[in-house]
Amino acid sequence: MVLRRTSARARLAGLGVADVAAADRVLDRVDAAGTVAAHLGLAADPDLALRSLERVVAAAGRGADELVASVAEDPELARRLVVVLGASAGLADHLVRHPDDWRELADPLLDRVRPTPGALADTLGRAAGRDALRREYRRLLLRLAARDLGLSLAVEDAAAELSDLAAAALGAALGIARAEVGAQADEVRLAVVALGKCGGHELNYVSDVDVLFVAEPVGSTAEPAALAAGTALAATLIRVCSDHTGEGALWPVDAALRPEGAAGPLVRTLGGYATYYERWAKTWEFQALLKARPVAGDSSLGQRFVELVEPLVWSAADRPGFVADVQAMRRRVVDNIPPPQALRQLKLGPGGLRDVEFAVQLLQLVHGRGDASLRSPNTLAALAALTAGGYVGREDGAALADAYRFLRTLEHRLQLSRLRRTHLLPTDAASLRALGRSVGLTTEPADQLADAWAGHAREVRRLHEKLFYRPLLAAVAALPGDQARLSPAAAASRLAALGYLDPTAALQHLEALTAGVSRRAAIQRSLLPVMLGWFAAAPAPDAGLLAFRQLSDALGSTHWYLGLLRDESLVAERLAGLLATSRYAVDLLLRAPEAMALLGRDDDLQPRPGEMLQGEIAAAAGRHACGVEAVAAIRALRRRELFRVAAADLLGLADVAAVGEALTTLAGACLAGALAAATGAVEGRYGGPLPARLAIVALGRLGGHELAYGSDADVLFVHDPVPGAGEEAAARAATAVAGELIRLLAAPGPEPALVVDAGLRPEGRQGPLVRSLASYAAYYARWSRPWEAQALLRAEPLAGDVELGERFVELVDPVRYPVGGLSADELTEVRRLKARVDAERLPRGADPATHLKFGRGGLADVEWTAQLLQLRYAAADARLRTTSTLAALGGAQDAGLLTAQQEGVLSNAWRLATRLRNASMLVKGRPSDALPSSAADLRALAYVCGYPLGEVGRLEEDYRRAARRASTVVQDVFWS
Repeated sequence: MVLRRTSARARLAGLGVADVAAADRVLDRVDAAGTVAAHLGLAADPDLALRSLERVVAAAGRGADELVASVAEDPELARRLVVVLGASAGLADHLVRHPDDWRELADPLLDRVRPTPGALADTLGRAAGRDALRREYRRLLLRLAARDLGLSLAVEDAAAELSDLAAAALGAALGIARAEVGAQADEVRLAVVALGKCGGHELNYVSDVDVLFVAEPVGSTAEPAALAAGTALAATLIRVCSDHTGEGALWPVDAALRPEGAAGPLVRTLGGYATYYERWAKTWEFQALLKARPVAGDSSLGQRFVELVEPLVWSAADRPGFVADVQAMRRRVVDNIPPPQALRQLKLGPGGLRDVEFAVQLLQLVHGRGDASLRSPNTLAALAALTAGGYVGREDGAALADAYRFLRTLEHRLQLSRLRRTHLLPTDAASLRALGRSVGLTTEPADQLADAWAGHAREVRRLHEKLFYRPLLAAVAALPGDQARLSPAAAASRLAALGYLDPTAALQHLEALTAGVSRRAAIQRSLLPVMLGWFAAAPAPDAGLLAFRQLSDALGSTHWYLGLLRDESLVAERLAGLLATSRYAVDLLLRAPEAMALLGRDDDLQPRPGEMLQGEIAAAAGRHACGVEAVAAIRALRRRELFRVAAADLLGLADVAAVGEALTTLAGACLAGALAAATGAVEGRYGGPLPARLAIVALGRLGGHELAYGSDADVLFVHDPVPGAGEEAAARAATAVAGELIRLLAAPGPEPALVVDAGLRPEGRQGPLVRSLASYAAYYARWSRPWEAQALLRAEPLAGDVELGERFVELVDPVRYPVGGLSADELTEVRRLKARVDAERLPRGADPATHLKFGRGGLADVEWTAQLLQLRYAAADARLRTTSTLAALGGAQDAGLLTAQQEGVLSNAWRLATRLRNASMLVKGRPSDALPSSAADLRALAYVCGYPLGEVGRLEEDYRRAARRASTVVQDVFWS
């Protein structure tokens, strides 16, 4: 028995119950058949569901037994009770006041038949008085919530039914008001016109219902008397709905959107409305009238009102400053949100419901003048029409619709909880957990909810800025150069709203790009409205627009460029993002603009295999007899390939390891091609074949396949005399080839140089540039120091004579993987040298906590730790014999030299530091080993690394934490 009870309680905990003992007690009393327990996993808050069920059973009095028996016999009733009571304390309160209403949830037709507007109106119209109206309304709301929470109702269908329910309640309230006003009510025809969400058939569970009242005299009644009667009716209707009684209130009826707002008359005639809207109405009033819909009272009068305002609504965009007014209103709404609430506001905050609605409404009002298909008052229907008509891209439309549905669902669940009007996400864990469960998130509800909300908010904000400003930007970009100064202040403020720091300069670029009647100007005018938004979504929109102008000036009349920009929207979008993010990419493109064609397909941005690169480089170099020209061709190809890698990196198509591998492969192919060109040049001076074979051996990051954008190519040159050739002659020829290769690759020119560094050779820069294999063998046998063995850990044949390179590696294996590992003296020397590096190589004034290379837990710390383990143990364990840092760390874990946690910490720190170094080069166009101090650079760096633009601080926090943890492991492994 105890085991069974323990098992049952464990099952309850697994269903999400927090207070298992209390739940067990309630279930013993009301759930003998187990039908309630079977559905607890569906409840947003299982504990709340059980507490509320206990309250309802207690309130049922003599009917409690029938309720409990019905729940036991009807699993569907049990399910509905659980989901409703577990999500809404407000509806639970209603059932406690009216316990017989549980029978509504036992209706077998509940999920099958949606009540029509007429049926709702008939049901509520029979309510005799205010309390009866409230009770009937909540009884119908209970039925709707059961279907909605059971996930059998789409959010737009729930909103439409809520709107119909509100319209029916307004009709019933008007009937009650007529009875209370008495005979005076017979002097007027009154129409109630819904605006806002009710007008658009998208009402929330608890929301203000925005209305206008239209009155006309009956018979010979004078207009003043009719208006007085209409005002009495309207005021009474508002009180019928809004006043608190023993049954609470329905919702506030808000007439503040009427002409002149709260200061204006509550009721007007059709003529009064016509005069006002034609002479004095502001832009926002026409935006509000977009959703006008007759919902109660005299339907023909309400329809005449809609017909009156419809042409005014769809010509509003012709008003001077219309677009700016709409955008300014949206900005004012955002600016007035209390800062602590901004990131929790589902409705008004950035990325919230208003961003979707304002973007859709602005596009409707601009394009709906000539396209009647866009004139729906419903946001989702209008968005679908905009997407179908091509005004919004299909992917953007789908993403916006998905986000809107998600946000509206959250809003519904929040308001259902206590039947209170709210749009703020809760902050406590329990409420977040319940909210997450209410929308179907069950694994880690609070975390999943936070991630989903953040993701949708980011997408909505991005699309809002892209779509909301598109009509504005189209107008600005379409202005010919000699007319752009007609309203420079307005245009500048619009660009500033998008995030341009120098709107005046931006306007000058727009003038230059769109001036004239050429084909180029026409295409630019169609492109710039979209591209300006894409620039604004990246860290440096001003720089992006300037770079686009520079690129267009160079290629604007080129036929492929025009066609590419016109027909390949993905190329244009990606190009805009790169130009407004990466100085490195801009520099590459300005010299190789044809490379932008790579942006059209993900496959074209994948790194190319080494064999393919070497073949193309050999062919390009082979077309030139002169070594300088041959290497210039190699460097030009390298520029294109660097752009391929950088673009893939910036677009998130290549991770750190893939970037390092691609840059290494590219450097190897270029060195191979340059070696052939240098050999040819020296052979020309020699007048025939050289007396030496030459191989290039990679060291450092090049040998480890971990090259960064700003890395030099660390190499050793090894030669071997051909049979019959003398050692001295072979050495001279090999040295001449190596020197020529270095000179050609480093020569000043328009193409990026590849710096070849042979400083890690024996005796350093004081030793010969090239040695024979025998000379290397003699040196390492007699003079090798631990630091040289450490450098050789990354030695790998790269180019030249393959057999000679492999023989060199065989030669140095015993040096870099010493049998027996390091002696005590050698271990001390390695650590002493690391301490010296730590003391001398960190730049003066640099912060050790944020220096990526020589700071605590930085690249040097991780790499030296991996290399020390290799020097000590690789001779005995082949898993450590690798040139890659990450592979060495993985081998050390496999060998039991590092725990999984230590390996993960070191690898994570290394990847992050390497990613940040690469990102810094991409952003600034020059290498850097420290996190930038400039806020703009740090913002761009965070963006490149995948952080949202508003979360720059997270980047530094994440790196400091990763480096701090790595430093602890280094202390334990390297220094202990």
